Amino acid sequence: MATGLLVTGLLAAPVHAQFHRDPGTRLPIGAAARTAGDAHFEPGACPKTPEPVAALEGARCGTLTVPQNRAEPGGRTISLGVAIVPAATGTPKPDPIVWLAGGPGDDAVGEAKMAVDGGLNRDRDVIFMSQRGTYSATPALTCPNIDAFNARAVGLIYDAPSTERLHVEATKACRDQLAGRGVDLGAYNDTESAADYADLRTALGIRQWNVFGISYGTHLALVSMREHPEGIRSVGIDGILPPSKAGSALTWSSARQGFDGLFKACAEQPACDRRYPNLSATFDRLVRDLEANPVTTTVTLPGNPKPVKVVLDGGALVNWMTSATHVAPQVPRALDELAHGKPQRIAQQWAGGKLSPQAMGRVAHGLAYGVFCSEWTPYESQARAIRGGQEAFPSFPRSVLAQAPQLTFLRPDCEVWNVPAAPRSIRDVTRSDIPTLALSGGFDAQTGADNGPYVARTLSRAKVVTVPYEPHVVFASSKCAQEITVSFFDDPAAPDTGCLNDLEPPRFEIGA
Repeated sequence: MATGLLVTGLLAAPVHAQFHRDPGTRLPIGAAARTAGDAHFEPGACPKTPEPVAALEGARCGTLTVPQNRAEPGGRTISLGVAIVPAATGTPKPDPIVWLAGGPGDDAVGEAKMAVDGGLNRDRDVIFMSQRGTYSATPALTCPNIDAFNARAVGLIYDAPSTERLHVEATKACRDQLAGRGVDLGAYNDTESAADYADLRTALGIRQWNVFGISYGTHLALVSMREHPEGIRSVGIDGILPPSKAGSALTWSSARQGFDGLFKACAEQPACDRRYPNLSATFDRLVRDLEANPVTTTVTLPGNPKPVKVVLDGGALVNWMTSATHVAPQVPRALDELAHGKPQRIAQQWAGGKLSPQAMGRVAHGLAYGVFCSEWTPYESQARAIRGGQEAFPSFPRSVLAQAPQLTFLRPDCEVWNVPAAPRSIRDVTRSDIPTLALSGGFDAQTGADNGPYVARTLSRAKVVTVPYEPHVVFASSKCAQEITVSFFDDPAAPDTGCLNDLEPPRFEIGA
């Protein structure tokens, strides 16, 4: 979560599998250069990735060239990497699946392993395109200076004015560097990205495809359903982020839902409840106490030769917790250790996420701020953001509530990012009769499970599924969610959800 919201993909690696076709086999999608309007697809080498991605071996690849800004005919063009992973069966179904990555700022090509491990290519080709600005696109709007500051910031007071100043300086340096390269920062948003995918479908000669988006990719999927519904057979969205509600208040609501789901599961497990009673109250007290008196410690991280200084205050604890639901069995014990003067476990996890190789130089901060600052902050007041925090966590100090989880210092960041607001229609709800699978996790503290029923109100053929005991993006962690998703694309009218009946809560760690 280096930029802000929901960076879920673990990006992967240069694979140089060439675009190819064996004589006598079916003509692969995109076997020849094709032009669709202002877009042009050219077969070629597979997109670069930070590490090798075995799932891309044998992929058919190429590059989609599109206008950087469609409002400026004849202007600059940009290039988006495309990889098509073939179906595991020799007789694939004619309608492939296109994968929309999380973030904003993750590269879909690096998420191919997640899709293949989940069986998404069982009998359909799966298409991955690097969204504009991401790692394998040209230009790539990554800013390693922001990643370096995020790593340094684990040793700073999370929400101090001095930290804000340094944070905004890093954001401005990123903006100035990208603008100096001639990047039109106002062209990196959902409207342009949705048009990129519509152009890709046409350029590849695909009559109809299915869409599967995770995390921020659900935001883009819902915009695409509204602006480019043609050719979409069905849509799966997992870890749902509705464009009509996206912003700070929503992240507070999501955090409350995810935390409460985990605390409730502990309370319903006798051993956990006996050892860690009133876990929710303990967490709230720790946030208040740490905000008043931050704790400083040092930890050792794998691959890092020097001890790392970590400061834990109330804001840092809240943000740790939003991702800690991914390691739910450890959370009660970790909070209890912190309450008894042992912050090392939480400090190590908090710092480890910011200093890991996956957090360095891979996220497209330019795309993230393009979305946040044109589509979110113009349509959510600071007062509404604070009120969302107060409604979810009335006992939290004002200084904690001033910085929504995952979106620290967003408003001052957007002031220096300085891009025009998107048309207000970007906040419209999506109304559609396209069959839709709305997946959520019961422990999701990043995009709350109530977003599923919310979007389904205006999606007449939606199936809402909450997978209990699972964190953000259930497809990544739940075999049951994978089975439901694959069955949905087989029969969008009747996905098989029978596996939900066999799910059991996690066994929480019990300390001495």
